[in-house]
Order: sequence, then C-alpha cells, then structure tokens
Amino acid sequence: MRARAGEARPEVEVVRPASFDEVREVLRSGRRIVPLGGGSGVCGAAQPGPTDLVLDLRSLDRVEIDEANLLVRAQAGANGMDLERRLNERGLTLGHFPSSLPVATVGGLVSTRSSGQESTRYGSVEDMLLGLTVALPDGALAEAREVPRSAVGPALHQLFCGAEGGLGVVLEAVFRVHRLPEAVVGRGWRLADVDAGLDCCREVLQRGLQPLVVRLYDPEDSLLQGETDGCLLVTAAAGPRALAEAEAAVLASVVEAAGGEALGVQPWERWLKHRFDLSAERLRDMLEPPGSYVDTIEVAATWTALPGLYRTVKDHLSAVAQLALCHFSHPSAQGACAYFTFAGSAADEAAAEATYREAWRGTMEATLAQGATISHHHGVGRVRAPWVRDELKGWLPVWEAVRGALDPAGRMNPGAMGAGPP
Repeated sequence: MRARAGEARPEVEVVRPASFDEVREVLRSGRRIVPLGGGSGVCGAAQPGPTDLVLDLRSLDRVEIDEANLLVRAQAGANGMDLERRLNERGLTLGHFPSSLPVATVGGLVSTRSSGQESTRYGSVEDMLLGLTVALPDGALAEAREVPRSAVGPALHQLFCGAEGGLGVVLEAVFRVHRLPEAVVGRGWRLADVDAGLDCCREVLQRGLQPLVVRLYDPEDSLLQGETDGCLLVTAAAGPRALAEAEAAVLASVVEAAGGEALGVQPWERWLKHRFDLSAERLRDMLEPPGSYVDTIEVAATWTALPGLYRTVKDHLSAVAQLALCHFSHPSAQGACAYFTFAGSAADEAAAEATYREAWRGTMEATLAQGATISHHHGVGRVRAPWVRDELKGWLPVWEAVRGALDPAGRMNPGAMGAGPP
C-alpha cells in the first residue's frame, strides 16, 4: 500500500556471511542486527531501520543427513523445499510443510515457531527441533548437540524458537526426521456447516487417530475449493499401507457418523496439487490494483472456544472487508487453528490502510476476549506487536528479562516480539 502511495522503500545495508565465524565477527561490531532468511514472513518481523545491518543468512545452506539416527543438521540459510527434496531422495521427510516452504529458510522456520500442513502427524517445528547452534549477541557460540532428549536443565535452545531473532542469530538446526510413508489415503467430505465440521474434527483427533491432514473450510472458502454446498473437509491418513488404510477406514466411519458425505479422492488431489500456490508473486499480483488489500490472520483456540471465536471474527471481517474466508487446520485433541483470509479494495490508499488496520484490530481484540492466542504459526512481527503484552501478561517480564540478559543493548532485531519500534 505504501509503495503504491509513492513511499520510497528505505535503503538498507546488507551483509551475506559465508561462515559462522563471519556472523560472529559482525555481531562483535556493535551494530544493530536484523537477521534475514527467505523473507517470506507476512507479519513484518524483518523490518530493518535505516541504520540497521541486515544479516542475510542464505549463503549458510549446508545440509547433513544422518539416516541411521533419523536426524538432519541444516544450516539456517537452507531452503525448506530443497531440504525436503534432499530428504525425499533418501526416502525421508521432515514432515514440515508450511505454504511458504518453497521460499522459506530453516532459520526463518525456527525463528517464527512455524507449523506445517501435516502438523497433525509430525508436529510443529518445535516438536522436530532437537538442537540449535546460535550466535549470541556478544559473538559467543552456543552449539547444537545431537541427542534424542536431555534432562540437564531446561531445553534452552527452545528459547530461540519463536524469538524472531531477538535473542541471537540461529545458525543451524538439528531436526528429527521420518521415513516417507509407504501409502497415503486422502479423501474429501461434505459437512452441513461449521459447527458440524468442528465437532467432527474434534472427534477424529480425540479418538487418538493421527491423520496426516485434517482441513475444514467454511462455506465461503469451500466455494473457492470448488464445493457449492456446506463445508468441505479434506483428510488423509499415512503410514505402512495396511495401517494407512485401516486408519482411513476408522476416520471415514467417524466422519460418516457425524453426517459427512463422501466426495472421493478428487478434493484431496486438488488440494495436494495447489497446496503451495499462495506464493509471494501471486500476492503481489493481487495487491497491484490501487486501493487493494489482502492478508491472512491465523489464531488458535480450544474446541469449545472455536465456534464463538469463528463467528465473532468472521462477522467483523465481513463487516470491514469485501471478502472474508476461513479454514480450520493444525488440529489436536485440544483445539485447532482458525485461518482467516480477508481482501477488498478502497477508494484510495489511506482508506485501504485504515480498513486493513481495522481488520487486524478487531480480530486481535476478539481473539484475546475469547482467551485464545493471537498467533498460531505466523509469529508476531510488527503487525501483532501492539497485542503481545495483553496475551503474555505475567510472562512478559520473563521474556523481557531473558532478552535483557542476552542482549542488554537491544541490538538484536529491535522491535521483535513486541519490543517496540526500532
């Protein structure tokens, strides 16, 4: 919006280190640092000021695969999709499939505490993460260990998972990986409405099933997926063939008992084909017309809170924007993510930005009022910063104490995690 209004983008200084030692040398310079991965984040976490030094980590892209122990050590600049392809060549998978995977990097996935489309089976990034190598603000190095688990104190590397570069620079990660499933059984279903769909998803997860994918689309989003009635539910089971087929059969019985109408494999195949379509290029095309706006807001809540949260946020977005959609994903036995998309156009850039900000304000306040979390997997950045204090409450001083101890000068990604503008 600002570029369309004629606002010049700031020029920033960028360095591209080729080794861990070069990163440590930059940190010892005393400059304010903004670490950068693939630049695929949508919340403004990498927003350098005119005097900040951008640390482009994409040259650090080495990957080491340990098939015997089902581990991979990947440097922060390694591309997510390239990492997955290399694992697939060995019959392995990380199981981490955010829609940004074609452009995201390992460091960014860790630093935003990301979650992928198959999190119901494989978990989110923090569940895959066994260790980190991090360059601390003073240039010291904390190195990853390759152990399955340790009880020698808290898992301190987890402090950096979701810190958005505010505590140090993630240099490499050690992840657990999995063997590729022998079979995947995917199907589509039609449910009467959102309430019926959410009840069905809750029953699936609370039965102890571990499906590969469970995604429920509200009626408006279902239309975009090619379904004209009710809500579309896409599911998949995976594993050894006999196990995948057995789990798919149990899953089918649960959905049918909830009133689900079988739609066959076509919805699953369509989703699989287009799962990474929402690229940066496509978003730029959508934002080219003057006065246009589009964004996504993902929040998360327990099963009992989700229906009310959905209706409140959907009503708000429908009132302020011209398009409001929602799908539910990343379910667990306790709840799920509600992923909203809103879009439209306004008479001028000022009106577009005002509408955009109102969409966010109402959604964040409604989410907090429901006792839900304002971010499931996109992180905080600048867009959610005004509401961090209200979510963290008594935990905010803990975050501030940790940050103050590691980075007393406030040089690491100023503004990260709601710390205030640079």
